[in-house]
Amino acid sequence: MTNRQIVIEATDGWSHLGLQELWDYREVIYYLTWRDIKIRYKQTIFGASWAILQPLATMVIFTVIFSKVAKLPSDGIPYPIFSFAALVPWTFFAGSVSRGSLSMAGAGPLLKQIYFPRMALPIGSMLGNLFDFTLAFTVLLLMMVYYGIAPTANIIFLPFLLLLAIVTALGTTLVLSAMNVQFRDVRHAVGFLVQAWMFATPVVYPLSLIEDPLLKFAYALNPMVGVIEGFRWALLGVDTAPGLPILLSTVVALVVLLFGAAYFKRVERTFADVV
Repeated sequence: MTNRQIVIEATDGWSHLGLQELWDYREVIYYLTWRDIKIRYKQTIFGASWAILQPLATMVIFTVIFSKVAKLPSDGIPYPIFSFAALVPWTFFAGSVSRGSLSMAGAGPLLKQIYFPRMALPIGSMLGNLFDFTLAFTVLLLMMVYYGIAPTANIIFLPFLLLLAIVTALGTTLVLSAMNVQFRDVRHAVGFLVQAWMFATPVVYPLSLIEDPLLKFAYALNPMVGVIEGFRWALLGVDTAPGLPILLSTVVALVVLLFGAAYFKRVERTFADVV
């Protein structure tokens, strides 16, 4: 009988991303995802209903302020569902970044006791937000029935748009979670970053308000612009097909993900020492 030895070594440079290792530890990712969901709603009065109440309450506030008071246009769509169609993917992204950026710093004992791919922690945190997304998306479909809006044939692109949001959220989370281990200022800056990012994304207003081609090009470098406009186009039949924004958003999102994964693997060897 041959004795097997497993040698754990630090990764070398920026090249090795450990994708095969993540697949081998997929059960750990599943456990971390399920743990994240249970902890999030443990000892709460409304439980998982918060996944619905939060975007609904935000929709009401946005409708009063930006539709009734500021009189912002909504591309011919009733403003409540116009804003909610954007809040569903945005809430997923914001929740993934906000919680995922803290996933490494809050797992000190786990990091020091056992070995597993460190990237599993932010990935599990992000996947846990898909549960919230599913609940909020169900409410969005019910709102479409209420307003008599039938999804167009463009709905076939919805899985790709969701994947684009996942890639953007994961890439951003990997960078921030790794930085937060060494620089605890990050946890204080994430809230401001997410808030500023929202107003740089057409959540409360349509992209059609921006007429300058150069400014619209710069706007499309924000990956969530393509996601938000794409959701409205695929579900609500908005005429503004997000051709250029989707293309640029996809390229930028992939760059962010590759950089985030490479940076995370580069610095993960120090996590157990400084966490």
